[in-house]
Amino acid sequence: MTETAAELEETGIPSILGGIRVALPAGVAMFPLGMALGVLISQSDLPWWTAPLFTGVIFAGSLEFLLVGMVLAAAPLTSIALTALLVNFRHVFYALSFPLGQIRSRSLRVLSTYILCDEAWALTAHPEARQWTGARILGIQTVFYVNWVVSATVGVLAGSLVPPGVMGLDFAITAFFLVLGIDAYRARRSVPIPLVALACALFFVVFAGDAMILPAMGTLVALLLLSYGWKHWTWRRG
Repeated sequence: MTETAAELEETGIPSILGGIRVALPAGVAMFPLGMALGVLISQSDLPWWTAPLFTGVIFAGSLEFLLVGMVLAAAPLTSIALTALLVNFRHVFYALSFPLGQIRSRSLRVLSTYILCDEAWALTAHPEARQWTGARILGIQTVFYVNWVVSATVGVLAGSLVPPGVMGLDFAITAFFLVLGIDAYRARRSVPIPLVALACALFFVVFAGDAMILPAMGTLVALLLLSYGWKHWTWRRG
């Protein structure tokens, strides 16, 4: 019996279904965002199959919205690669708290790393997730992956029904992150952390412009680590 088969046999289908139930509400809320990407692609000069290709292979929502314009502008590969690094570098920080170690199979860990997204991280970024099975975590991630591919494909096929020139479709990703931020606050009830994050973002918007993501997130993580170290040090001394 392979390692993957052993894991699935131990945890069972109920554990996978439990992960699906956890992710389904956020997955439903994510569907309009994927449709917005599909509609945006349908109103560009890109072929319809670009939607399932982008979502299935790239699977990075905010980057895909940017790529539509970059591909249409025939941006050089170096610019696309640098943009992908800056936009998705946050996943390095996600790895600090994502319970990847709960997935015992090496091949499934690779799959989990590939389909890690903001929503899956947000649903597993609390202490209880450390006790979840690997099957439950993969069930959560699968909901978001399938949802993203299907919603974008539906959007691109139905895009002809949307009048051309509709404004604001590219703002959908920003609105969705705002909702995730509000949900994170409701879960943790921490006022200082979002304020510090906002201060980091505003500071680097002014001084770094479009390249603000990497320095802002790096500064926020450094400040959080310093805060944790200070609390740990004072606790030991006390």
